[in-house]
Amino acid sequence: MNPSVASCTLAILLTCCVAVLPDPALAETQYETIRDLVYAQHGEHALRADVYHPTGGGPFPAVLCVHGGAWMFGNKLQMTRIARTLAEHGYTAVSINHRLAPQHKFPAQIEDCRDAVRWMRRHATEYKINSERIGGWGYSSGGHLVTLLGMSGDADLADRSGKMKPPPADQSSRIQVVIAWGAPCDFRAVPADNEGLVYWLGDTRRRNPDAYRKASPIEFVSPDDPPILFCHGKNDHMVKIDQPTAMVSRLKSVGVIAEMCVVPEAGHIGTFLDDAALAEAVRFLDKHLKQ
Repeated sequence: MNPSVASCTLAILLTCCVAVLPDPALAETQYETIRDLVYAQHGEHALRADVYHPTGGGPFPAVLCVHGGAWMFGNKLQMTRIARTLAEHGYTAVSINHRLAPQHKFPAQIEDCRDAVRWMRRHATEYKINSERIGGWGYSSGGHLVTLLGMSGDADLADRSGKMKPPPADQSSRIQVVIAWGAPCDFRAVPADNEGLVYWLGDTRRRNPDAYRKASPIEFVSPDDPPILFCHGKNDHMVKIDQPTAMVSRLKSVGVIAEMCVVPEAGHIGTFLDDAALAEAVRFLDKHLKQ
């Protein structure tokens, strides 16, 4: 993936605008929303989450929702429509902000996702979460992050840009299912001197190949990975469809459940807005997380 900054910025602005509009297709809501809960603290920087949980006793399977934005834009409100849909279908949805590049480089973003999952388990009773059934759903860079989260588990992803915190002994950041929309999966073939991802990965691949390898979900594929559904626009020119296609092939080769939902005629943003893709993702969660 090597979109221009201008194209990426336009895409994220469009996503922000459309993602929070009222959806007339939503039924009468049967869930509660709790906003701006602090799930992690980095110095004076508080990372916040919105929790959407169904009414009733629970506990409910839960889904971490991670926004897109090329690891440098966006916020948790972008996932509002998805979080609402999840809550209406019997899931507790936790939509998060994470640290953004270029101020915070890899692996800060995946570290934040791991912190969020551990926070969900730590507060499972309070927010009606079944701590044994937690999934991840992300779009674009958020799709990359939940894919990396699902594939890498608690693996050490330290690189020259910073050392990850050791996981707390009492909690795991492993998730049980992944929904990834418009997700890049492999940075290992980025041209060695290309500077398009330096703002996030800290240097070119020639000078820091380890960061590009450890940021690539395909690098961590193993037989114990969780089921994963990729939704991707057939005409996505920002993240080529061969990225998730190759990932699905690799996962299937080691016996992992991996499916592709291709949205015809859709580009990078169109997939995010597609109702059929949304329904397919909920179906996948119902099969692999709820049951």
